Amino acid sequence: MWFIILLAIIALTMLALFYAVYGLRCVFRPCLSEKTAAAASSVSVLLLFIISGLCLRFINAAVIIWHLAVFLLIGSLIRSAVSVLFGRKLPEKTVPVLGFILSFAVLGGGWYADHHVWRTEYNLVTSKKVKPVKFVMFADSHIGTTFDAEGFAGLVKDMNAERPDAVFIVGDFVDDDTSREDMIASCRALAEFKTSMGVYFVAGNHDRGYYGAARRGFSMNELTEELVKNGVTVLSDESVDLGEHLTVFGRRDFSVVRERHGSRSTPSELMTSIAPENYTVVLDHQPKEYDLLAEAGSDLVLSGHTHGGQLFPFNQVGQIIGAVDAVYGHEHRRASDFIVTSGISDWAIKFKTGTKSEYVVISLRGSDSGGR
Repeated sequence: MWFIILLAIIALTMLALFYAVYGLRCVFRPCLSEKTAAAASSVSVLLLFIISGLCLRFINAAVIIWHLAVFLLIGSLIRSAVSVLFGRKLPEKTVPVLGFILSFAVLGGGWYADHHVWRTEYNLVTSKKVKPVKFVMFADSHIGTTFDAEGFAGLVKDMNAERPDAVFIVGDFVDDDTSREDMIASCRALAEFKTSMGVYFVAGNHDRGYYGAARRGFSMNELTEELVKNGVTVLSDESVDLGEHLTVFGRRDFSVVRERHGSRSTPSELMTSIAPENYTVVLDHQPKEYDLLAEAGSDLVLSGHTHGGQLFPFNQVGQIIGAVDAVYGHEHRRASDFIVTSGISDWAIKFKTGTKSEYVVISLRGSDSGGR
């Protein structure tokens, strides 16, 4: 599947490059021959692609070229529409001007949506007898991508100001590019959370690393040690009783099964020992197996991984191809609530044009309880 996606990205990028070259020729036509204008347009587009790739990684260069090509096409369609509807032709250079303005506006907004972290709140009600509680959830910090340990510490301060009863970290806390120093300092920042029920963590696919401990300077075991040292409970197919008829489960990430030939407990196996009157919170990095989780009696399932779909109009691709059961937001199945966060950071792509970065605040109360 990933090989097919890679081929699609390469094909889409090549198509966008060719169209961008075609769309920018008019910039050079007034002072150059047709052949020379085409060459100048080619050089300009390639320079934009190469410089963007060197500064932001080539996947982001591809995203920039995709947007430029699309908005050049839209600019061309607008010019044609004006000609048909009003009988007048806009200057040919209107097309690249519109293309660059729209690309800059959309990608500039996408950069801000990626690098600024919003607060998203959900209010949930359960028929079970639980006292009003507040949870803070975040995922996909990928320390070292959009912020380092110092920046993360500032976000911890914001989340701590919510005065949560418990904090749930739902995977991809670190990345293959996270330095050992940033990992240690970020774990230390987690010790600043002040909760009555604790801080809980499940690993995502990037926490374990794809290229070995030598590349980033620490292993999954060392990450776990630092988390535990700073008061974080690390769960891997395990549960903890929080008191007040609340139980939290942490599932081993699906990547352990798919990529590392391991195994993980099924939802029904996780739930066998839990009293039916307890409200169960399941932490599962990848939003998968929703029907099984609902059938097993999960009350609330929290996930990340998808980055909210990241780019419009590709937001729903993961769900369409069956890679995940949901991409973003809140969904109710049977008696279960499912929440997927877009995460507080990114991984490789530095723009969020179809979503925004966030941490999540969840206020839960029993149906017969009052407000907090």
